[in-house]
Amino acid sequence: MRSARRHRTQAAIAPLCILFLALGACSSDPVPLLEDVPSAEALYDEGLTELAGRRRVLLFKTVDYDKAIETFQAIIDNYPYSEYAVLAEIKIADAYFEQERYEEALTYYREFGDLHPSHDLVPYTVYRTALSHYNQTRDPGRDQTPTRQTLVYLDHLLSRYPGTPEANEAEVLWRAMRRRLAEHVMEVADYYMTREEYQSAAERYRRVLNEYPGLGLDADALYRLGTCYQALHRQDEAAYIFEVVLRNYSESELADIAAETIPEDN
Repeated sequence: MRSARRHRTQAAIAPLCILFLALGACSSDPVPLLEDVPSAEALYDEGLTELAGRRRVLLFKTVDYDKAIETFQAIIDNYPYSEYAVLAEIKIADAYFEQERYEEALTYYREFGDLHPSHDLVPYTVYRTALSHYNQTRDPGRDQTPTRQTLVYLDHLLSRYPGTPEANEAEVLWRAMRRRLAEHVMEVADYYMTREEYQSAAERYRRVLNEYPGLGLDADALYRLGTCYQALHRQDEAAYIFEVVLRNYSESELADIAAETIPEDN
């Protein structure tokens, strides 16, 4: 009986000895269970450094955008309520923008405004959204959907955030995009004109004058509209249009042409 108890006691003690030995080994050579995460500020500075890139031979610079995005994402994952997490969202968008990955950039810029509508950087994200669409625009003879999308966000920026640095920059681009749409309509009108579809052409020239005035196309649109009226045998309206060209654009070559077209009794 006594021998049996001794064996049972030894059997019970053996696992405990193994555990204590293991703990002793751990205490003498500790292995961290969790990797330390740098602070949000340290991660943000690291991400900025990665975005700035590294100089290589002469003036060439390389940027590891994927690494930068990964670093900024680490801030969002580990410090979601930090102001650095908010800033990291924009930097991720900027990283995609700089790579010309505009669809990914658009997602982050638009979501920023939805998540932080009162943040001071919202005008910046709205302008960058407009620029992301602008960088996908085409010449006036092609589809103008990106141009219209650019104007949607420029209009939003100018109406909601006037006086901001972004709005001041946007005014120049807004005018350029408006002119591009006007030129697109002019090209369509010219196409109808060459096919002698004068009514369709006249409608487009009137649209340029009504929707896109003051962009430098008024004289051309007026003169061509007058030409359409002549072809449609609407002589009185044509004469009136040519007189407007002569009166308001007297220094242009079109004024001289219009003067020759107006009947003498007008």
